[in-house]
Parts: sequence; C-alpha cells; structure tokens
Amino acid sequence: MKLKLSMVFSVLFLMSLNAPVLASVVAIIDSGTDMLHKDIYPKAWVNPTEIANNQRDEDRNGYQDDVNGWNFAEGNNLLIDYKYLPYLTADVRKFFEVQSKALLGTATAEEIAWMRAKIEDAEFVKTLTTYGNFMHGTHVSGIAAKEADDAKILGIKLIPTEVALPGLGNKGDLGNDLGIVLIKAGLGQLAKQQMKLLQEIAVYIDGHKADIANGSFGTGYEQARMIVGVLFKALLQREPTEEEGHSLAVHFINTLVQEGAHMVQAAPNTLFVFAAGNDGTDNDKFPSSPTNIRSSNTLSVAATLGLGKLASFSNYGAKMVDVAAPGVAIESSVPGNQYLKVSGTSQAAPYVSNVAARIKDANKLLNATDIKSIILKTVDVKDFLKGKVLSEGVVNEKRAVRAAELSLNLPMHRALEQAHEEVQDQVSDLDKEIGPMGESVGDFVLPLPSPFKF
Repeated sequence: MKLKLSMVFSVLFLMSLNAPVLASVVAIIDSGTDMLHKDIYPKAWVNPTEIANNQRDEDRNGYQDDVNGWNFAEGNNLLIDYKYLPYLTADVRKFFEVQSKALLGTATAEEIAWMRAKIEDAEFVKTLTTYGNFMHGTHVSGIAAKEADDAKILGIKLIPTEVALPGLGNKGDLGNDLGIVLIKAGLGQLAKQQMKLLQEIAVYIDGHKADIANGSFGTGYEQARMIVGVLFKALLQREPTEEEGHSLAVHFINTLVQEGAHMVQAAPNTLFVFAAGNDGTDNDKFPSSPTNIRSSNTLSVAATLGLGKLASFSNYGAKMVDVAAPGVAIESSVPGNQYLKVSGTSQAAPYVSNVAARIKDANKLLNATDIKSIILKTVDVKDFLKGKVLSEGVVNEKRAVRAAELSLNLPMHRALEQAHEEVQDQVSDLDKEIGPMGESVGDFVLPLPSPFKF
C-alpha cells in the first residue's frame, strides 16, 4: 500500500511540474478594449472553454462567445467598435499633447490659448469626448498590462461610446413638492439600476476568477449635480436651488455607494481598484461612486504629478482615498495600434492594478485582502499626501512586488520589513522637469467616463 501511494504522489508531482502556471487575471471594467492592439494581444485573456464565433455558449454562463470578455453596454461580445477610429483627428491628438505639456508646465502661452479656444468649440468637445470614451478602456488596459508579463487582460465594456441620460419629456407642472419627491425616487431607481448591472458584472468576473478588477469610471459630485439639474428642468421647468442640488446629488451618490456594496461582495476574491475622480475635490466631503465603496477588497487611487505633488485635477480624501500613483502624461495604447499621453486618475488606477497583478503573480497564495495590505504597507510616504490619502503615500511597485516574493518564505510582517530594507524610495526624473504652470490647468482633464452623460 505504501508503495502504491508513493507511486501516486510521484505521478502527481511530475504532473504538477508540467502543469501550466496560472497567470493573474485583470478585468478592465471600462469603455471597451482593443484586444488586437500589439501591446495587448499577447496578454489578452482567452476563455478556455468558449469556441470563437460559433453562436454557442460552451461554458453555459449565459454569455455566448465571450472569448475575451463581454460587452455589458450592448449585450454582446464585441469589445470595441472600430468605426470610431477616425475620431482621432489631428486636433484631438494635439489636444492631448498640449494637455500633457500644460500639466507639466512646459506648454507655451500660444498652446494654452489654443487649448482654451478648443474647449469653447462645441463640435470639437463632442468629438473629443466621444473619442475619449472610445479609447479609454484600451489606454487603461495598456497601463495595466505593461511589464506585467504573466497577467491576462479580461475585457468588460460598461461605458457605451456614445451615451445619454434617458429622456424624460415635458411632464408639465407637477407641483414643487410632488416633483421633488419624484426626482428623489427617480435618482434612487437610477442608482439601483446602475449598481444592479455592476453586480452582474461582478458575478461574471467572479465566475472567470478575476484577481483584480480595474474601475477607471465613475459618477462624481459635479456630474450628480448636473443629473439633478436635468431632472429639475424636465419635471419642474426650473433650476434646483443650491440646497436642493446639493442634497439630491449627495443622495444619489450615497445610494450608488450603498448599493455598490453588493457589487464587491459578489466577487469577494477580486481586488477592485477604483479611480478617485478628476474633479479636484475631497471625496470625504463630496462623495463619488464607485470609488467611495469601502471594503476589504477595494482600493481608491488618487493621481500624482510625477512623485512630487498631488495632481491638480485629482480627487483626494483622508478616509475615502487609499493611495496615490502617477497619473499625468502617461503614455499608453489606444485603438488601432496607436499611442497617446493621457492624464487622469483613470491612469493612476491601472498603475496600481498592474502592481496588484504582479504581486499576485509573485505569490499565488495571496488573496485580495493580502494584496491590498501589501500595496498600502509598502508605499513611499509623502508629506504632500498627509491628510489627502489614507496611506499618505505613493505606490512603490518594486517594494510591493519584493514583499510578495519574500512572503513565499517569510511571515508577512517580516516580508514587509525586509522589503523596506531592500528597496529604497523611488526617484522620478519627471519631478525635475515640471514647470511652474503645472498646477493651474486641471480643468482641461476630462472627467471619469460615466454611464450618465448628457
């Protein structure tokens, strides 16, 4: 009997040597990903059960032919619509180039004047925002995949390229009290519908065992105020008062956050990394969703300009935002094998998702809570982030990954200590290049993409 058991164990050991190494899976919940981009194609997640384009659902999860992921915005497996490629006009490309220079303080007065004129051009702004939505998920995916050699990108399309708040029509004079009651009820229903969809997405990525989910999207306080304004005009034919606008916007965001708890609970083994927002406001005072969802498997990320200052556009929050990462002039992939430098907390979040994936690949036994803890406990503490983010620091990718490697053979507390001993704080050449204007042009950064646009 002992001989037979030893033979079985020998066979199992030999099988384990030949078994494929499981790569971390990073779900990009965004506006779609160009899986054919040369930087993303080698790292695209492929459903091992589905057979492409045979109109069957081999894994019986209800999503037919979900080979690389699923388009929840339109209910199909098409993660990108290449008809929007021509929206990358010369002026759109120039806008992103000048935006990067302006944030770094290296733009000329003529370039700043050109950019100011362009944002007053309604047609240009429409083209810019449409292209911004179109390329967003691909740009985020490129950052998440960069140098994460084992990670696989699972595409989730949540944000339609062109979307609008549902039209309500003119309801006539409902009376002020009844109108406000209907508006509040409508906002609550709208919030629940959005989070129901996000819960469905969470169930989907949990089924495909995603280790990390990047969420560079959201609805901030200012966007909520605009939604309230649209509803007031439709139902009461007037603008809300300051008190009405604030109260209902906060109600809407808080409902989104409250309902969002069901989303992260639906994928307990996934670390959700959320962008803090691009409004330059305090998320502790002016809530934002989904980044204000607090759980052991969520991380909220602010953006820094280099490693030396908080980006002027970045949201922050000593309680609601966990950590910061570079988010200015980040070059990454855009559809059609192109590249752009783009700025935002949208870029900072996938930087952290990238680090999280590399942590997971360094030690497969680490769970979502472990990964979050390593990221927060290996930061470079910065004076300019005290009172701005919970960890008071910028992510240190090398120290975090090293801690994960050390945790294979050491208790976690000792792995963290040794990682701090081995890996010094980061130094960025970018900090030396930032000019004096770098803090004054945050209004040129697009808000996070949201399902609610109008």
